[in-house]
Amino acid sequence: MAVFPGRGVCRLTVSAESPDLVAALPALQGGVVVSQRALGRRQARGRGGKFPLPLFTRQLLSLLQAGLTVVEGLETLAEQDQGSVTSEVLGSLLSHLREGQSLSAALQRHPEAFPDLYVATVRASERTGDMPEALQRYLVFHEKLAELKKKIVSAAIYPVLLMAVGALVTLFLLGYVVPRFALVFADSGRDPEGISSLLFAWGGFINHHAGELAIGAGLAVAGLIGLFSLPAVRAAVARAAWRVPALGERIRLVFLARFYRTTGMLLRAGIPLKTTLGMVAEILPVALRAGLLQAIADIEQGRPFSAAAESGGLTTPVAMRMIAVGERSGQLGDMMEAVATFYDEEINRLVDMFTRLFEPLLMTVIGGVIGGIVLLLYMPIFDLAGNFQ
Repeated sequence: MAVFPGRGVCRLTVSAESPDLVAALPALQGGVVVSQRALGRRQARGRGGKFPLPLFTRQLLSLLQAGLTVVEGLETLAEQDQGSVTSEVLGSLLSHLREGQSLSAALQRHPEAFPDLYVATVRASERTGDMPEALQRYLVFHEKLAELKKKIVSAAIYPVLLMAVGALVTLFLLGYVVPRFALVFADSGRDPEGISSLLFAWGGFINHHAGELAIGAGLAVAGLIGLFSLPAVRAAVARAAWRVPALGERIRLVFLARFYRTTGMLLRAGIPLKTTLGMVAEILPVALRAGLLQAIADIEQGRPFSAAAESGGLTTPVAMRMIAVGERSGQLGDMMEAVATFYDEEINRLVDMFTRLFEPLLMTVIGGVIGGIVLLLYMPIFDLAGNFQ
């Protein structure tokens, strides 16, 4: 589906080697591609599916930039996604708009699909008349957060795989290899001595109770998953992590960067500072939320935001100076986003450094454990060989 000047919305069937090459086809020159779907594929969309907010925002932005009104854009998107959860939400939005409600009021009726931050951004754009720019800012905001999350998750995948593989190799050695070596010593009439005897005892225990241990491990994993699903437990773990000096400061930087970016986006959208701070309170952890409430109280008493944020523990020395400059120049929103970008880069450097240091250390530990088991296996054999000589 594409929008052409003077022709409106057109549904076309074209052929391309890949989805990335569709927009470059001659049939689509001069138009704006709104959406595309491969023929012969059925998308599984249940009624209980999740509303694709980033995709919806990107498509609506393309339609608005092509000259369509909000109602025309929503009608186009609703027609495209008939029978899906997206179509149901869009149909409801259109009904509210035709009743005379604003788009922000209609979005607010669907909190499961549109978060408060999104609704506030749209409401502010309705006052200033720059909805395409506001939607673009939200997309940039969402992409930055997604990129940071992807970076952290990617950095954690390899260490987790290393630990899993190391644990499996260790269990294989203890549960299978060690008992086979034990048979050799049983035939020789000698028992292993020292630490090797403890290793063989553990190996025999794991070999004889493999089923029970597997069931116990499964129950333990299920119990831990259920335990961590409780909000109180997650909060307790988070508080413990915050108390670790080096780790706590890094976690604080991650949340502060998100706080700065969200605040900057809302301020640039035209939302007052006090209202903005009240809206972003939910994205902060409990450890920082009390400081934010204190900062709001200080602002109500006439203190500047930079001083209030410093007293509430919501700044760093670098952020403090940049926020103060933004206040003096009247560009606090832009400066807050600049601070967020600065700390996003700092977080990326920390993640890279952690990956480069932790992975070799983890491999060294795993190699040491496996090498130690192998060494303890062969030490009694060396003793036997010496006796034979």
